[in-house]
Amino acid sequence: MKVNTSGEILLDTRAFLVSETDEKGIINFANDEFCHYAGYTVEELVGKPHNIVRHPDMPRAAFKDLWNTIKSGKKWRGFVKNKTRDGHYYWVFATVYPFTNCDGEKGYISCRRTISDMEKEKYEKLYKEMRVGER
Repeated sequence: MKVNTSGEILLDTRAFLVSETDEKGIINFANDEFCHYAGYTVEELVGKPHNIVRHPDMPRAAFKDLWNTIKSGKKWRGFVKNKTRDGHYYWVFATVYPFTNCDGEKGYISCRRTISDMEKEKYEKLYKEMRVGER
């Protein structure tokens, strides 16, 4: 796994991170790549709130928008900075889908891929401005 000098983990361009949560955001499933980059085993993640990987640099408004969107039954897309177990971080473009499983229980599936350096620069700046407005 590549880590740059600022502590950012650089995702492989083919990486595809997947997780599934219940309606409250509790993790039911995480694929191997999600576990690898987040630094947890699947056993450590299952049963935990998904915000275990929420980076403090993320503005609250981004997650408010995410939850409002998916609770209304629509898919959400956006750029997210996640933290790892050991204090590093990684950026992803996430798509979160509401779904109903075969038992009739509702939940969400999140699929993530790496982003470009240009996208990182844009969203680092935007999120920093948003966090200043939240204070």
